[in-house]
Amino acid sequence: MSRRALIGSGIATVVGGSVFLALINRGSGDVPTGTNLADDVIDLRSPTPETVDSLEYLTPQSDFFIIDTVGKMHPRLATGDWSLRIHGMVEREVTLSHADVAAMPYVEHVATLGCVSNKVGGDLIGTAKWGGVYLADVLKTAGVDPKAEQLVSRSADGWTCGTPVSAVLDGRPALLATHMNGEPLTTEHGFPVRMIVPGLFGFVSATKWVTDIFVTTWDAFDPYWLQRGWAREAPMLASSRIDVPRAKSQHSAGQVVFGGFAWAPRAGVGSVEVRVNDGEWVGATIIEQENGDSWALWRAELAMVGGQHKVAVRVIDRDGAAQVEDERDVLPSGATGLHEIEITVA
Repeated sequence: MSRRALIGSGIATVVGGSVFLALINRGSGDVPTGTNLADDVIDLRSPTPETVDSLEYLTPQSDFFIIDTVGKMHPRLATGDWSLRIHGMVEREVTLSHADVAAMPYVEHVATLGCVSNKVGGDLIGTAKWGGVYLADVLKTAGVDPKAEQLVSRSADGWTCGTPVSAVLDGRPALLATHMNGEPLTTEHGFPVRMIVPGLFGFVSATKWVTDIFVTTWDAFDPYWLQRGWAREAPMLASSRIDVPRAKSQHSAGQVVFGGFAWAPRAGVGSVEVRVNDGEWVGATIIEQENGDSWALWRAELAMVGGQHKVAVRVIDRDGAAQVEDERDVLPSGATGLHEIEITVA
């Protein structure tokens, strides 16, 4: 499996005729309930970076997080066999082939995709240059009823996802994606076609192996995760994390370099600040940020004295709204709080 390793141990049960994996959190021994969205988490990341310079702004496809309700039994579709049916509250039902989609104008957009089950400071998030066609243009071929509220997309394995119609038709670059970082999607990332809607958590926007879009209202259908207690509309939350240095690491007194990622979907990152213990917030330097839909890579160099120190980070978006500091768990619409690490300075 190369760098891939299951996080924790799995407990298999049957949900709707398919295997459902609930993970035991390593170290805590707690068993998440059956509503835990992180059913099958595969850690694809490279070894922990040692310096800010080693952090990659675009997450390689081979390192991008994977969460599925089907475990590793991913649908394998050929482009010649793939089609997308659009029906429901539309002027006309249409079925598009892969060739039909490929004939539309190809566009690319860098966007951060995150899982609602991502803990504060967690790794169930990544950024890629997504390539494909505008989903709004695809929907125009069918003509969406102005009264429609929800796009129920269905993957080849039967999983369902509910996406606000407004989030696709409001001008943002929602895509039917066929590529990541200039490469065709791999099977585990949704080949041949998946959805990407910037600004929304993946469970309400990022259907892989998408083969069906049913245009309807909120009251008419509850998709997979809504039935299990998760939020109906789930905009991604502004958050940030410290990637460098590692927690519990030791350093010599003097200048210590910190760095990591911060994101404020749709509004975009305005600034990033770090704090040592209960001191004042200090501005960090934004090294790279593509657009409001993508995370920012940040760096801060702080003078550290001897002792044990807690270092926290927060993001402030371009509208001036600071990251929520109050702690909240992931269920039902995403975790809040500040990422903090402890280091020792001698």
